[in-house]
Amino acid sequence: MSFCRNGKSRHEHQEVMSSAPRLTDETGLQVLIAESHDAPVLLFKHSTRCSISSMALNRLESSEMPLRFHLIDVIANRPVSNKVAEVLSIHHESPQLLVIHRGECVYEVSHLEIKPAEICKELEALNSK
Repeated sequence: MSFCRNGKSRHEHQEVMSSAPRLTDETGLQVLIAESHDAPVLLFKHSTRCSISSMALNRLESSEMPLRFHLIDVIANRPVSNKVAEVLSIHHESPQLLVIHRGECVYEVSHLEIKPAEICKELEALNSK
């Protein structure tokens, strides 16, 4: 059996250590979609069982470019994670970063393609429209 540094099996759920606002229910998803009509909304789908997801989260949080994003723990909140995929018509992956604008997912990247500089470029392009 493989163990993480905290002594838990890598298959056990671990608490997410992030200050990002959490998306934990379908009501919250509807609020985010409504907010996306005023400005683009970023949603990071994070798996606490995946080292690549932890690396992507660290990239987002330590970026020189301030990115305000909401986080969904796909292990602890599987039903709402599935609802995100259904409502936004996307294929579920984790880690995955979504940009929601005017009620639709307009940009989606996953795994090692989650790069703050590229996300900022996408946001700038949306804001210039």
